[in-house]
Amino acid sequence: MSQYVGPIKRVNRGRGHSYVDANGLKVPGVTTILKALPKDALINWAANATADAAVDRWDELAAMKPAARLAALKKARYEDRDTAANRGTEVHNAAQRYLEGDEIELPDDIAGHVESYISFVDDWQPEPLLVEAVIMSHRYGYAGTCDLGVEFADPAVIARLAEQLHMPQLLELDRPVRAIGDIKTSRSGIFPETAWQVCAYRYADVYVDADGDEQPMPEFDFAFALHIRADDYGMRPLVAGPEQLREFLYVREVQHAVTETSKSYVGDELTPGRRLKRRRLEVADTEPAPTTTRRRRSKETQPA
Repeated sequence: MSQYVGPIKRVNRGRGHSYVDANGLKVPGVTTILKALPKDALINWAANATADAAVDRWDELAAMKPAARLAALKKARYEDRDTAANRGTEVHNAAQRYLEGDEIELPDDIAGHVESYISFVDDWQPEPLLVEAVIMSHRYGYAGTCDLGVEFADPAVIARLAEQLHMPQLLELDRPVRAIGDIKTSRSGIFPETAWQVCAYRYADVYVDADGDEQPMPEFDFAFALHIRADDYGMRPLVAGPEQLREFLYVREVQHAVTETSKSYVGDELTPGRRLKRRRLEVADTEPAPTTTRRRRSKETQPA
């Protein structure tokens, strides 16, 4: 078991968030752990986000002083990332309110995404178990926020899942089929590390309920990623079993080494027993000598 004491809390700070235990000790987050992975695609995404901002905001940037323009372009990729993250939460919340019968007003930038999410609900008939739930693994020492834990109870939906997932055992359960998922709204789609992310959520020990108390994590039958776009959605199964959990824990060790233990790997400068006067070296004349061609040319120009 880890050193952390429940219940775990999520602390929001500006664009980011962190997790702390009951004693105020910071708990590593799943997405923070996964930042230890090399992400070649992320380099291209950052370059594209900066280039898009330069083109889309050309006139605005041109009116700025050079220092302000540079600062704005440096922040562009983070604004793009935060927009995608906030969009996912807004889309989910708006869609849930609509499905519960509330009247909602949607800004144009998420209207298509909300319609796509509603289509997912209409097509698959999921019943929510967990929504934006803080999870914690006391066994392995990490926390996170799970987007979705759902149940599928409709026999036709279960039959479709069993066929497409090649999991006939789903038809033999004496309860609804349970699945855990993550919502992605970025244009780039679903990256492989999403499997490790959702796997970490799946095998957490507890989740935090609405009262702030920890409850046992439900058992899930499969994992998925839900790619919500303005024009449609895609529900994609994820390989997120014990083997992927083992791989995630390797990444956890690398992240811990990079951010914590490696700080002590380089020691203080050593000092000599006595300090001699610093030697001053003469700098040699480095002026190039005349080339052979120049000397030959000089002889040719001499009077006979």
